[in-house]
Amino acid sequence: MRIRHDLPPMLDYHKAKELLWDPRKISLVQDKKDWASLNGAQREATLQLCSLFHVGEEAVAHDLSPLLIAIRREGNHLEDEMFLTAQLFEEAKHLEWFDRWFDEVVGKPFEMGSFLGESYRKIFELELPRVLNKLLTDHSPQAQAEAVVTYHMIIEGVLAETGYHGFSRALKEKNLMPGLVEGIRYVQQDEARHIAFGIYLLQRLVEQDRAIWDVIQHRLNELLPLATGLIQESFDFYDGQMPFGLSVEEFVSYAAKQYSFRVEAIERALS
Repeated sequence: MRIRHDLPPMLDYHKAKELLWDPRKISLVQDKKDWASLNGAQREATLQLCSLFHVGEEAVAHDLSPLLIAIRREGNHLEDEMFLTAQLFEEAKHLEWFDRWFDEVVGKPFEMGSFLGESYRKIFELELPRVLNKLLTDHSPQAQAEAVVTYHMIIEGVLAETGYHGFSRALKEKNLMPGLVEGIRYVQQDEARHIAFGIYLLQRLVEQDRAIWDVIQHRLNELLPLATGLIQESFDFYDGQMPFGLSVEEFVSYAAKQYSFRVEAIERALS
């Protein structure tokens, strides 16, 4: 089979090569100084946000492989397979990045699980592995759609995007933790390609069978309450007094906009 380099997955595959970055080469000298200057609540909020990403990146790195297997079993989307191999590498690199930041900046053990609420655990410990592992025995378009909505649309397209906004508001706007901010910029850059692939795949599935749109809508409606619940839980941890001047209303609104963007992008396949 010859490769079609004009397809979106291959265009983003080539971008992944051009935009390669190494988590080991980001300077953390200023981060260590900034960490020492933060008060207790600010440190806890930073640890919380980084923990949510660390655990999330570990989960998605573990659970992505069945999608690659499902695409392979179809046998006619080599470009998708090539993109997903690059995505697997990038997810592993994201996990490496947060792990390094904890080691070199925080420098002491802490319990990441204490920051994980009920909604977070339902999404990452139940829903994500359930729909991805289903692809090991069912690679139907319906099963693929459920998995991609969960992974690319909700986890990366809504939750991670909202998390990046949190890093920007808490750290970037205040000129804190330049190393962490730089690493997050690279992670977001990678995941923009992942989200684009998810939209492309869902659009293709809908174009092949318009009934898939109902599957997508149903899955989105199942997960949206959990996504908003996760955000609310993150703020409940601080009894309404979130450090860095952040507000739950702002972040729920931001997440809702990301959700609308994803739905509108997939809907274009219906026209």
